[in-house]
Amino acid sequence: MSEVAVVVACQRDGAGGSPTAVLDDAPFTDEERCRIPTALGTSHAVFLRATGIERRQPAYTLRFFTAQGELPACGHGTVAALAVLAEREGGDHDYRAALRTAHRSFDGRASRNGYGLTASFDPGPVSLRSTGGPELRAVAGGLGLTEDAVAGDACVASNGRPRLLLPIRSRAALAELTPDLTLLRAACDRYGLLGCYAYSPPDRHGRAAARMFAPSIGVPEDIANANSTACLAAHAAGFGTHRLAVDMGDHLGSPSTITATAHRDRTGHRIRVGGQAAIVRTVMR
Repeated sequence: MSEVAVVVACQRDGAGGSPTAVLDDAPFTDEERCRIPTALGTSHAVFLRATGIERRQPAYTLRFFTAQGELPACGHGTVAALAVLAEREGGDHDYRAALRTAHRSFDGRASRNGYGLTASFDPGPVSLRSTGGPELRAVAGGLGLTEDAVAGDACVASNGRPRLLLPIRSRAALAELTPDLTLLRAACDRYGLLGCYAYSPPDRHGRAAARMFAPSIGVPEDIANANSTACLAAHAAGFGTHRLAVDMGDHLGSPSTITATAHRDRTGHRIRVGGQAAIVRTVMR
């Protein structure tokens, strides 16, 4: 039997958020790991394994699963994991940990606030490339859009796996999207994309809305997607916007907000992404 924490990650003002299962890893098969999200009604599950001390901080390896298999990274899953680790640590001080996935190591932080915990992490470097032509038409067609509904330059961004960042002319137009998930999955599979992150252009305060469609990994629409928001932060930094607050999940009845900041150093733009999180229940599986 394992204790599983169900965490709502990337809440908005203490409500909503993306339900995520977090538990200590054990000699599970990958098939057993894939059953956890379905059994608990979450889109993702995060498996933690303590690995000692790194950089004078507790260190953990994270693995992420959906019902369809393992993912190399999951942003809101990382926020959820940090909330659980900070809660276990206790106390009122800021919590820090060294985190590792199959491909990289990075730092994570969590601090207490009026709504519970706020967690953030370094999502790693983001690569950007322009897109258009058949690739853009195929994905836009899966969303039921014509190219003239796109509000600016679409691009493909990756901090592990590529996804299309697609600007939509307004929040209202974004809310009206009714994707054909079969067509969208076929388009994403054809061009090697994780999914499509459709967003309204940020206002002068950096506020935006977004919807992330990823049927290829078993997530028709994500309540919150921190890694894609980190990609948007890298893209927006090139246009002078260095701080974002992106609203997601409203269409699914679970309002969420992801925050991201970008600053430039000698290696380029460094991103930090995160959100509020709260443990809503624990169960034994």
